[in-house]
Amino acid sequence: MSSAYPRKPHILLAEDDSAVRTYLGRVLHSEGYAVVEAENGYEAVTEFISVAPDLILLDLNMPEKDGWAAFQLIQQIHPLVPIIVITARPNQYERARSLGVDALMEKPLDFPLLLKTIAELLAESDADHITRVTDRKFKTALLKVAGS
Repeated sequence: MSSAYPRKPHILLAEDDSAVRTYLGRVLHSEGYAVVEAENGYEAVTEFISVAPDLILLDLNMPEKDGWAAFQLIQQIHPLVPIIVITARPNQYERARSLGVDALMEKPLDFPLLLKTIAELLAESDADHITRVTDRKFKTALLKVAGS
């Protein structure tokens, strides 16, 4: 039986800072997304397997498995799910680029830019995603706070 209402896009928000996780979760929910939260890398992978989200926001500084370890496991399971790395760690762009991360944003977060990028990645078909990330010219998007 199909629903008369379209399914809300599901976003996995993996962030160990409860204040950031709560606030960002509320922003995403207000934009119409269903949000599943994880507070560490282990939970991020477990929730990913359980929920099969449409997009992941992944912090790097997390206990039990850091963001990079979680990213690599998630990529082995389903490499087409868009991932935006959000981090307070400086100088992570080259690693993100070498691993094929869709986008990277250093904190503090620019919410309008982050929301725009989320919408763009969710609108992309699997075929377009494959074409984009397998293009030799593909580069991870570096999302910069306005004026920086």
